[in-house]
Amino acid sequence: MASVLLYHVVGDLTVGKPELVEFCDVETVESAIRAIGESTECGIPVWKRSSHVGMIENNEMRQQRFVGILTSLDIISFLAKSQCLEDQDKAMKTQVSDVVVPNNTLLKIVDPGTRLIDALEMMKQGVRRLLVPKSKVWKGMSKRFSILYNGKWLKNIDNCSGNNLIANANRPSSSSAAAYMRDKFCCLSREDMIRFLIGCLGALAPLPLSSISSLGAVNLSYSSIEASLPAVEATQKHPGDPTAVAVVEITQDGRHKILGEISASKLWKCDYLAAAWALANLSAGQFVMGAEDNVSSRLLPDFSVNSTVEDNKVANGGGSARARKFTSRSIGFNPVSPSFGMGKTMYRGRSAPLTCKTSSSLAAVMAQMLSHRANHVWVTEDDNDDVLVGMVGYADILVAVTKQPAAFIPSTRSIMELASEIQS
Repeated sequence: MASVLLYHVVGDLTVGKPELVEFCDVETVESAIRAIGESTECGIPVWKRSSHVGMIENNEMRQQRFVGILTSLDIISFLAKSQCLEDQDKAMKTQVSDVVVPNNTLLKIVDPGTRLIDALEMMKQGVRRLLVPKSKVWKGMSKRFSILYNGKWLKNIDNCSGNNLIANANRPSSSSAAAYMRDKFCCLSREDMIRFLIGCLGALAPLPLSSISSLGAVNLSYSSIEASLPAVEATQKHPGDPTAVAVVEITQDGRHKILGEISASKLWKCDYLAAAWALANLSAGQFVMGAEDNVSSRLLPDFSVNSTVEDNKVANGGGSARARKFTSRSIGFNPVSPSFGMGKTMYRGRSAPLTCKTSSSLAAVMAQMLSHRANHVWVTEDDNDDVLVGMVGYADILVAVTKQPAAFIPSTRSIMELASEIQS
């Protein structure tokens, strides 16, 4: 086990993180779309309103108020329902509580002094967000982090010595500081963990140089849908973690040729109403390829898609929405050439899925995910970029970095080869 995971705490990862602003389940879908677009990830935590007005809320009470994480794919799947397409204005005013999938286990409140290795174990078990008390009196330590202090692991700010506190003559008393910490929180995601780990590649050696296949990081249990099937069937696959479904063509020998994906990360900042119509009316292949080059005019909607989120915003605060027809660009895709169909080459463009090879190193895959702000990478055969064999997600990486040295076969590649792979 790398010492960097044993002697660091989550408190240091909160440096520079903004304070959590709770998004309540009584807010509308329209507000949720705006919040997801402004967030640093393609999903937002959803909370019930606090019923304890004027009362200091403990961690257990706050944990019970957490509902789940709402993603862009959840919203588009909801808007793709027939009743929502018939009355889009009503659908956009629907409360988030009717859309979010309840799952109270996706978030856990932890102390700033929690060891990083313990936080990783929580995330390996399915926790996607860590809620950490945020206080001005907390000071991130450098390399000593959670070294034993007076015979005990550092657990909270009140147990720290004066050297670990920010000197401030106006600092509140210990009781008021504790109340302050309970009221102010920041949220850490698995992306934050990966970003921290990629800055510690030397301490994790030889893991970063090892291939994802040798580390067992390739997840073979991925969700997929044939390109000829209706795109809406992707929402019936119930993809767990990550929220992504591969769109594939099945070759004569039974292998999966990946064409694209329907995922929360791909639909993060799209036109939600246009994407919902496409999800409900197009095939999976047409959805990921782009309708404007592959669908005849009779398949396009005979109504104009109005974006009630963005197009109603004008400089003077008024005016009517701009009407426009569905195009592939409106759902975040930008096709360069029509290519969907049997026997044709794989589509390349903004809709092209993010892929790596089974021989790709762990460090290269981590860098790839961070640079593209993706929570997964599809894995293809070494000698065929189109043939899908699995996927790598955040959870798979966290499992890999906590493996014991004897549990994998180290790679013999040099640092220069690794740097070249990451740059490519």
